[in-house]
Amino acid sequence: MVRETETSPWWQTRWFMLAAIAAAAIPLLWPAFPPLMDMPGHIGRYRILEEAGHGPLAAHYGVRPALIGNLGIDLLVLGLHPLLDVEPAAKLIVILIPMLTVAAMLWVAKEAQGRIPASAGFALPLAYSYPFQLGFVNFCLGAGLSIAGLALWIRMARGNKPLIRALTFAPIACLLWLVHSFGWAMLGLFVFGAEWRLRVEAGERWPGAAIRAALMCLPMAVPVFVMLAHTTDGLSGDTGDWFHWSAKAQWVVSLLRERWKLWDVGCLIVLAFLIWTAVRWRRMSFAPLLGVPALLGLAAFVLMPRLYQGGSYVDMRILPYVAALALLAIRVAPGNERLERRLAIGAISFFLARLTGTTVAFLLYAQGQQQQLGALAALPEGAGILVLIDEPSSTSWGNPRFTHIAGIAIARKRAFTNEQWSLPGQQLIHPLHPSAAPLDRDPSQLVYPKGDDYRPTDFDDAIAHFDRGTFRYVWTIGFAPGSAHAADLAPIWSNGRSVVYRVTP
Repeated sequence: MVRETETSPWWQTRWFMLAAIAAAAIPLLWPAFPPLMDMPGHIGRYRILEEAGHGPLAAHYGVRPALIGNLGIDLLVLGLHPLLDVEPAAKLIVILIPMLTVAAMLWVAKEAQGRIPASAGFALPLAYSYPFQLGFVNFCLGAGLSIAGLALWIRMARGNKPLIRALTFAPIACLLWLVHSFGWAMLGLFVFGAEWRLRVEAGERWPGAAIRAALMCLPMAVPVFVMLAHTTDGLSGDTGDWFHWSAKAQWVVSLLRERWKLWDVGCLIVLAFLIWTAVRWRRMSFAPLLGVPALLGLAAFVLMPRLYQGGSYVDMRILPYVAALALLAIRVAPGNERLERRLAIGAISFFLARLTGTTVAFLLYAQGQQQQLGALAALPEGAGILVLIDEPSSTSWGNPRFTHIAGIAIARKRAFTNEQWSLPGQQLIHPLHPSAAPLDRDPSQLVYPKGDDYRPTDFDDAIAHFDRGTFRYVWTIGFAPGSAHAADLAPIWSNGRSVVYRVTP
């Protein structure tokens, strides 16, 4: 282990680590709530869980207590509720996710290489990668913890006490599974790769090293028994859509997808060029202790389906963290100090540029969301609201992020909306208005352009046939005033892009 000294390069100092971790919070400080795609819907769910069995929401949503691998921020928000309401609690926790992820990246790089590599700054923006932009916050918390767990495993391996290490990680794995099941799976995969490499470096042959590494990871498999139990109790979701190559190619291109396609893809090309240079150039190489887990993660991305146990895009989620491990594994050959300094300057410049872009993008997204939330002033407490959103095609790069904006109506107005998820194995809540089906849950709020392959809801059909007993209000977003052609709908609020209609006798 290389210790920090007075002559350590600036990117290996403690102040650099602290500054990078603090800087990771900047994009999320100003918006009232994190302007991530799914985040308003999550905030609505936190309100439902916090008031389970009480108030207007008890008539709209049921809560089924269960042990599922998707409860990370839900439990933290409920734990903070005596001190903070659901919105500020959720904001605080989500701000900590990129900070935790950056800290974990720097920690694992230092444990694996003995020092922070000059390339580290190129990996740090992946704390704001596409899964985070989509609002997969439980998963992103679990992923950051899995990187930290890998760092802890490598550190403990130097103590040469395998049994203590294996037993220590059994409860860690169970807690991580509770945060998010795929974060737990990532930890197991990455730890297996690191342990395999450690044993090969110790002189073991690779087949036997792989078997013994798997045995070392076996105590981490305890959550498998809970998952198997779910296959018989109705909490297991769908699994499928294997080897969807066009979708996987889209996930690769979308690694840094945020708002501006040219900027995001250009930055991705920079990362790809750096990794390719490290593969081909003698003056650079990869630290195997991170390179092997990265290769295993890449194989998992290729082999995994899009859907698993009700979760969506499970193959895509691992990709940013695979790329981060690869970038953190890059090392410059001894004797190339000038190259190393230039690489470090380029890395920190890349990190700051991406951070600036993310801050501006989040300000713009938050501004657009707040404009639509003006509709809440026209909605009464506890109302049933049919929400219809003009959702851009999935091929459109810059989504305005209104997909789950109606979740804020649940949090602030205790309303019933049709945007909440109700997926076996993924959520604890379910709607209590069967007469409103299928317009009672996600994705019935989304109206995609005509001609899209995926179009769960037709605007005119929904307006004509929605359950007037459940929904007394209709909130359209992205449709011109008067688009809802029905004799019993009277517009009561509009900002030109968002309209609220009241159902009249």
